Amino acid sequence: MTEQTYIDDCLRQLRKLKTQAERAVAQVRDEHLFAVLDPESNSIAIIMKHMAGNMRSRWTDFLTTDGEKPNRNRDAEFESASSVTRKTILADWENGWSCALNAISSLKPDDLQKTVTIRGEAHSVIAAVNRQLTHYAAHVGQIVFLAKHYAGADWKSLSIPRKQSR
Repeated sequence: MTEQTYIDDCLRQLRKLKTQAERAVAQVRDEHLFAVLDPESNSIAIIMKHMAGNMRSRWTDFLTTDGEKPNRNRDAEFESASSVTRKTILADWENGWSCALNAISSLKPDDLQKTVTIRGEAHSVIAAVNRQLTHYAAHVGQIVFLAKHYAGADWKSLSIPRKQSR
């Protein structure tokens, strides 16, 4: 695999994750975006807010500054605000994804040999990208699980529906 093939595949996989989450969220009523299964759980909206905040922090000036920006308030990403709506959640989500996809799109094959830091810890660019890809995949899985739970019988499968593999 060439370096450019790796970059292109990372972009393809991230776009798939974004689309999967968006297709799941589209099946959920507004009140379910903010619902929690229990006091220790996060709502879909909180997960999306956290992902957007993480993306802005990690991918802004990706090659030149620490991935944990001093202006990031990670704890606030897990707090609800009464002013938050589906529209504001989706706008924040788009902003975060824009940062991530633009940063990865701008990588050149030689950049993969560089080292970046996240919270003061050195990572190869490949390790940093993979770290974020797996982080986002885990959260998209949470979003899909919650959306499917809330949609119930109205859920439209995001892949091959049950008993239709043949």
